[in-house]
Amino acid sequence: MFTKIMKWSSIAMLLLALFWSSHAGYQLMLQFVVCVGALLVAWEAYRLEKHLWAIGFFAIALVFNPFQPMTFSSEMFLLLDLLSMATFLASLAVLKAQPKFSMPPIIG
Repeated sequence: MFTKIMKWSSIAMLLLALFWSSHAGYQLMLQFVVCVGALLVAWEAYRLEKHLWAIGFFAIALVFNPFQPMTFSSEMFLLLDLLSMATFLASLAVLKAQPKFSMPPIIG
């Protein structure tokens, strides 16, 4: 549930970044939320054994890393923003957490 909230939060932050001229405080908050969201989704993808998705979200976390920020031209940032937003949206459909059983199944 928390991962799903972070997915939607990351999508909202990336959408705001498209339409709002950013200042330093918003940029840092954007990087932090997207980086944490990407790391959580990467972990979820790894647990679901979807390793390509995990690598992709780890790459998004590196791009939006608030501790070692990268600088991009406005066109490149727009492209990365749209690509990241599309990836988060696709993950909502593709990466669905499997329910855990409270008791191990008898079969097997």
